[in-house]
Amino acid sequence: MTHWIYKKYPHLFKKVKGIVEESITGIHRLHHLSKAGKLCVPAINVNDSVTKQKFDNLYCCRESILDSLKKTADIMFGGKQVVVCGYGEVGKGCSAALKAMGSVVYVTEIDPICALQACMDGFRLTKLGDVVRQVDMVITCTGNKNVVVREHMDLMKNGCVVCNMGRSNTEIDVSSLRTPELVWQHVRAQVDHIIWPDGRRIVLLAEGRVLNLSSSTVPIYVLSITATTQALALIELFNAPEGRYKQDVYLLPKKLGVHSGCIQHT
Repeated sequence: MTHWIYKKYPHLFKKVKGIVEESITGIHRLHHLSKAGKLCVPAINVNDSVTKQKFDNLYCCRESILDSLKKTADIMFGGKQVVVCGYGEVGKGCSAALKAMGSVVYVTEIDPICALQACMDGFRLTKLGDVVRQVDMVITCTGNKNVVVREHMDLMKNGCVVCNMGRSNTEIDVSSLRTPELVWQHVRAQVDHIIWPDGRRIVLLAEGRVLNLSSSTVPIYVLSITATTQALALIELFNAPEGRYKQDVYLLPKKLGVHSGCIQHT
């Protein structure tokens, strides 16, 4: 909406006191506008607030990953070898849930601190290329693009499940699978088999889109926390004295993030 108003009706910003943004894409756009000196009003980044990161990214994904995989692929988790790409908040939640169900969990991570956390939490750090031939599931949680590419999928074992819990639909290079030599077999909602000429197949869930948003539900408790966080951010911008916030992107003050969690618990 911000991008649309900026392009079509820039005069409306004269009546706007500030912007509250939760989507990753929206925040990237706000940062680009800010760096270019084109952001007309202050903006608060709610996505990176403490409560959003913990409750939506960590705790919600810790529960919804299991529900999503059960609903789509009807997987039994015990003994399965799984590689989780990325050990941010989403990766932490997914890894913990799968480990608790008896899966053997490998983690790939490029950030040294997150990699150390994965090691200290008891996960096996690896490179995707080193385990992609043997794992039963590949789950992307990086927020990056082309994490799993055609070269990886060409090496996967028969029946390997591939899904995305990260950002949008960019983490798995699905477009590389739409080639004449591969056959797409739609099994049921959110489940496709991609069949190679030798008969080997992988199971692609939700066509690479965010799995829990496509196949599961987000608990009302989590939605209420994010909605409360946004409401508090709006109140902060509206009541802020002149000059407190410049035409830039700000993180939500920590005390407001804590307040949103306290409001929900009461």
